[in-house]
Amino acid sequence: MSSVLYDTPGPRAKRRNVLFTIGFLAVLALVAWWVLVALNDKNQLAADKWSPFVTDARVWTTYLLPGLTETLKAAALSILIALPLGALLGIGRLSDHRWVRVPVGAVVEFFRAIPVLLLMMFAAALYREFTTVSSDFRPLYAVVTGLVLYNASVIAEIVRAGVLSLPRGQGDAAEALGMRKGQTMMYVLLPQAVTVMLPALVSQLVVIVKDTALGGALLGFPELLSQNRQITANYGANTIATFTVIALIFIAVNAIVTWLAARLEMRLRQGKKSAAVAIPAQGGPTDVKSDAVSGA
Repeated sequence: MSSVLYDTPGPRAKRRNVLFTIGFLAVLALVAWWVLVALNDKNQLAADKWSPFVTDARVWTTYLLPGLTETLKAAALSILIALPLGALLGIGRLSDHRWVRVPVGAVVEFFRAIPVLLLMMFAAALYREFTTVSSDFRPLYAVVTGLVLYNASVIAEIVRAGVLSLPRGQGDAAEALGMRKGQTMMYVLLPQAVTVMLPALVSQLVVIVKDTALGGALLGFPELLSQNRQITANYGANTIATFTVIALIFIAVNAIVTWLAARLEMRLRQGKKSAAVAIPAQGGPTDVKSDAVSGA
């Protein structure tokens, strides 16, 4: 059976695909074996390197959980500010007024082109030179500022693309009903575009969570990844074990974010389906026919 995108493989192609799969798995197993041997030679698989994460609760209460709290705090603040700001910038880029569309487009392209780490460093320098923000909070402010400026610009493009992907008839129908441009955007286009934008928005939220680690690298922000230095200094240079545990925590957090977004998308799609159910009109052809029959 064939489709527009591909032809169903025949017997020879199936055998070739099976051989390729077996070869790939064999190479992957060899690479994994080589990595494990190398780690074992460096004594990184010894039980004393991994046991503190199971036997010593202070690893979690002193380092990992406080670091995770700072990571989630910075990510939550960045998301709460970047989402509405990005939506406003995206709507601004769709404006019919050139004096709005052009400056907003310049702002979006400017901040989207600068690496987020550089934005964090500029923000830290500005807070140090021109504000009275305490040095204890300055890294958090700088991280959130950099994440907001960069991700709001990316979200603006996601919003613009989501709205433009809708059929043109949606806006035309709203205008025919007498709705103004702002009402059309707020009550017709954006609610429909949310479902289209959601996968890209979720990917960007995951990026925000991960990019908090940049603040710990150069700004001294005590987020989750930066805790590896303290853990390895106090528990016998267990670098590989520490990085592995931190990576698993990041994977778990991002998996939860993705799962929540998937649930939200499912509810939105179900809401659209239920709203699209046709309600039989009163006094329609059926009623006319039944009246005629009864009259007869």
